[in-house]
Amino acid sequence: MKKAHFTIGNVEVGLDSPLFAIAGPCVIESEDICLDIAERLAKIASSTGTPIIFKASFDKANRSSISSYRGPGLEKGLAILAAVRKATGLPVMTDIHEPAQASPAAEITDCLQVPAFLCRQTDLLTACAKTGKPVSVKKGQFISPDEMKNVVEKIRASGNDKILLTERGTFFGYNRLVNDMTAIEQMKKFSVPVVFDATHSTQQPGGLGNATAGRREMAPVLARAAVAAGANALFLEVHTNPEKARSDAATIMPIEWLEDLLKICKEIHRLIRK
Repeated sequence: MKKAHFTIGNVEVGLDSPLFAIAGPCVIESEDICLDIAERLAKIASSTGTPIIFKASFDKANRSSISSYRGPGLEKGLAILAAVRKATGLPVMTDIHEPAQASPAAEITDCLQVPAFLCRQTDLLTACAKTGKPVSVKKGQFISPDEMKNVVEKIRASGNDKILLTERGTFFGYNRLVNDMTAIEQMKKFSVPVVFDATHSTQQPGGLGNATAGRREMAPVLARAAVAAGANALFLEVHTNPEKARSDAATIMPIEWLEDLLKICKEIHRLIRK
């Protein structure tokens, strides 16, 4: 099977491509916050030589509580993402939850993401695929790496071979996720690049009762291990004020951690490719 090779904006994506990162706040809180984070990400990309794709959600449909902040919505959120791309030159991506969101999101973004809990939703996958944009699908916390073959086949059958899969942890009892690093190599056998989501992997789902708990200090540890295990890219949620982030406050990383982490991971990536 031909190995996938494509671009997301100006970022080269493939099994043999240089390491890149997907980073940004979990949810769009405001245009000012997104622009501040994105401008810092653009500088980090330049200083580390690691391409970065900006990611933020216009809606977080899967929140623990009915009172949790979900985001600004489709129209306003996409306008903010467009402003980020124009101001910084970074490619942008966002996740969608319904097939009807695929087409408008594809007009603005460079890549569409399917959330982990929706990775088996055929109509959603095919709607994303038919836009022609790259599609990044997070592996469900409830399925095996081998089962992601079905996800890849659904997208390919819809005429799209620009696919990324993301490892983000597997349920291990209540309020706990674990990572099986062999999942990275297993999913690469489908001839698609594999991303490792280091911040969501530190979640303790529902651990605070009405919100998700987590251990953000473990994200750099997992990121380094994943690159050593062969991950093609890293997914890292970052914020300028993590404690006040309106989504995933327990796991989102301080943006100040990112530059050094990417430098280390880039070196690990270089060593394992030798």
